[in-house]
Amino acid sequence: MSKTKIAIIGGGLAGLAAAMKIAEESSATKDCLVQMFSIVPVKRSHSVCAQGGINAANNTTGDSPHQHFDDTVYGGDFLANQGPIKRMCDEAPNIINLFDRMGVPFNRTNEGNIDRRRFGGTLHPRTAYAGATTGQQLLYGLDEQVRRYESQGLVEKYEGWEYLSTIFNENNQCCGIVAQNLTTMEVKAFPADAVILATGGPGAVYGRSTNSVSNNGLAVTSLYHQGAKYANGEFIQVHPTAIGGDDKLRLMSESARGEGGRVWVWGDPNKKWIDNDGNERPCGEKGKPWYFLEEKYPAYGNLVPRDIATREIFKVVYEYKLGIEGRPFVHLDVSHIAREKGIEYLDRKLKGILEIYEKFKGVDPHEVPMEIFPAVHYSMGGLWVDDNTQMTNLDGVFAAGECDYQFHGANRLGANSLLSCVYTGLMVAGPEALKYAKSRNVQAEDTPSKVLEAEVKRQQEFLDKLINMSGPENPRKLHHELGELMTANVTIVRNNEDLEKTINKIDDLKGRFWNSTIPDKGNWANQSVRYAHQLYYLFDLAEIIVQGALNRNESRGAHYKPEFPERNDEEWLKTTIASYDKSTGKPIISYEEIDKSLIPPRKRDYTKKSVVGASKN
Repeated sequence: MSKTKIAIIGGGLAGLAAAMKIAEESSATKDCLVQMFSIVPVKRSHSVCAQGGINAANNTTGDSPHQHFDDTVYGGDFLANQGPIKRMCDEAPNIINLFDRMGVPFNRTNEGNIDRRRFGGTLHPRTAYAGATTGQQLLYGLDEQVRRYESQGLVEKYEGWEYLSTIFNENNQCCGIVAQNLTTMEVKAFPADAVILATGGPGAVYGRSTNSVSNNGLAVTSLYHQGAKYANGEFIQVHPTAIGGDDKLRLMSESARGEGGRVWVWGDPNKKWIDNDGNERPCGEKGKPWYFLEEKYPAYGNLVPRDIATREIFKVVYEYKLGIEGRPFVHLDVSHIAREKGIEYLDRKLKGILEIYEKFKGVDPHEVPMEIFPAVHYSMGGLWVDDNTQMTNLDGVFAAGECDYQFHGANRLGANSLLSCVYTGLMVAGPEALKYAKSRNVQAEDTPSKVLEAEVKRQQEFLDKLINMSGPENPRKLHHELGELMTANVTIVRNNEDLEKTINKIDDLKGRFWNSTIPDKGNWANQSVRYAHQLYYLFDLAEIIVQGALNRNESRGAHYKPEFPERNDEEWLKTTIASYDKSTGKPIISYEEIDKSLIPPRKRDYTKKSVVGASKN
């Protein structure tokens, strides 16, 4: 009998964690082969950009997995199924211990324990970190383990390949994938008994974001076209501290605030803000720094959750008109740490991100406050998956990491993102996909060749159609227009009138797309057709985001609707589900109830300490 085969799409933390777990469980019998597909070498996956740390409560200084669970659900405005969140928080300490045994170089206290720092949305230092390169160190740790299994013949890597679609047999059961070699442009079918998508977020929808170029949304939207449900698409995390760039936006990690960095602008007592009691307060003193997060949120200060910090920075810049020199920036200042504790201390904690700032801005942040502004960062939405298995609604297709929706809210708190990616790959999607693959009555290898060839033919014909386009439109210009449109109307402030116009404009862009031209007609490393292929799917992904935002008449998290300024649990404490209508090419929107059985929803208020509301059972 041939080996069971599992295809994993994506080589970041979620994909590598799943590969390691599957190979580990198969190492004795050697009856399973993991095939990993990645656009870039796995060590270059976007997970390396998550610098700040990974959360796990260690039952010290009043913290606990239960408190972590409560902070997470509370931080996400209760828009998450609570069972999976609780299981993740309970397993977090074990995950940290696992990485420690792998040799990940976590920072240590003087006593030799793993050091912890605070991140936003918590009053406890629970974030373990490896300087300012935590994501990179975790990724390298997993990659070393996967390489070990690769040498044993349990893992095969297909780096430089892009996933195009999943193949289904006559029973609508997954039986493989189609992928394209980005050098030779070969389109090929790979039989698989289960598929795990771990392809990251859809940052390319917004043009410029903190995401890497490999986060293009093609994989999830292709699967959406094949019938997968996409959930909570309208929820996009906007990170409060990033620096601009012509190519992308670069994250200044929350670790800067976790180590004592302060956010401020020059005060102006003639400008006013209203506190929670309805009192009018001046925006600081003339000629002095106004630490607005510390004044407005004394309990949490600069470490309020990302959505709160983002909303406040938008107010300071656009409502109070206090941006630096009239520009849309505020200060993120760590220079006082260098003066008080020394440059060596600061570099030990934050060297990586400070080097990034100095390289791209030409200013030394040890001496001069950084200039930052919010940027599109992380997707709260993604493929719908089952609470217990991470399987999508398509038989045999799983999703893990940022490309699934399950841990909305888990990522409102910084340093939960790395945790959720590892947890979903290592402890759920990996073992569940293996269990599913081994339970099949008929192996994918026995799939009739005509089924595989039909999907290869479909994908090749579509690529041929793209490469033969010869109209006056430029795909890069269309992508730029889409990014500008989404950034202007579907980030923080969302007006229904603007959202309706955005949907109409996306329809126009979709029509213009087919009047584009592909300048490179070659069949070797053709980046032009690849770019257009990805753009084709971005339009439909954008429609999911905008339609969900248009329907949701409330303000929740960072997303603010002036017509509906309050969170509305009675009508909107539910998950948005988008399904693709093949007849219209539009999303069909439905809704699903949320499991809120463990923590009753309560109002978020970071001006004072949160009262834990969860049952410990």
